[in-house]
Amino acid sequence: MKQSTLSEVKSAVTPRATLLVIGVVALQLLFVVSYVGALHEPRLRDVAFGVVAPPAAAERTVQRLDGLPGSPLDPRALPDEAAARKQIENRDIDGALVVNPDGTTDTLLVASGSGKALAIALGSLTDNVLEAEGRTARTVDVAPASPHDFNGLSSFYLVIGLCVGAYLCASILAISAGARPANPTRAATRLGTMVLVALVGGLGGAIVVGPILGALPGSVWALWGLGALLVFAVGAATLALQGLFGVIGIGLAILLIVIMGNPSAGGAFPAPMLPPFWEAIGPALPPGAGTWAARSISYFDGNSMTSFLLVLSAWAVAGVAVTMLAAVLRQRRATEPNSPGETS
Repeated sequence: MKQSTLSEVKSAVTPRATLLVIGVVALQLLFVVSYVGALHEPRLRDVAFGVVAPPAAAERTVQRLDGLPGSPLDPRALPDEAAARKQIENRDIDGALVVNPDGTTDTLLVASGSGKALAIALGSLTDNVLEAEGRTARTVDVAPASPHDFNGLSSFYLVIGLCVGAYLCASILAISAGARPANPTRAATRLGTMVLVALVGGLGGAIVVGPILGALPGSVWALWGLGALLVFAVGAATLALQGLFGVIGIGLAILLIVIMGNPSAGGAFPAPMLPPFWEAIGPALPPGAGTWAARSISYFDGNSMTSFLLVLSAWAVAGVAVTMLAAVLRQRRATEPNSPGETS
């Protein structure tokens, strides 16, 4: 009886299943490490910040702000308020202090459209600095978030929703017909399916956050294009990982997109408030590139998007190339003499 039970356990818990369970537990712990590590203690770090003041006062103010403990700001002198506003609208800087030489009330320029948490943190820091000098500041929001976009998070949630749909769709294709496509035709079919999913999902997301909910004020057409590119990039990358590593590729996609990509995307806390590691990887991953681009479309007239669209395009192109190459090599191995062959 004992021998029979032991045999049943051994047949039920195979080495492959054991390795997959260990992998899931590892992903679980990495999830906790990444999210808590990125978001548990947000602090300003080297925020691009403008200073507008008479020449002598500007130099003194820049030096004072640059010497703040922890280096929260990366200040630079600007010629006038118009230049400061322009740089904020272009997303070259995140805020600016306009010093009033004729009074004690200065002006702080922020852009809550790029993340309300950053605007609030800049306001708090500026108040503390000016209070020590017997001055105050009034805050002017140059690119305000929509009143229906709480904390400026709708762009982030749109991107995350599209990313989740993309890798789930690619995963379903693998689960239903084999993780590794048996030949290039099947690989191309899966990629073609992802194109359709990207077009439909991107349009649906743009309509939901725009006309239906009124959460984002940006162009529906532009958000559709961004959403379609994002979905295809994530889906193609997931298919590529599956083509290389089989079902384990789904876990790797979750690692890249969810565990590493989401907390580094600049959603809850924009990039200058994240620890160095997450701040560095965020722009190179689809959630970070997508969030930045969605906010640019919604609040900054599409400024400063090119590099992030190139990031998403690179993921898409690499995903297609690797998916097709893996299928070609798989077919070649299956047709070699003495090869048992494989099917999907």
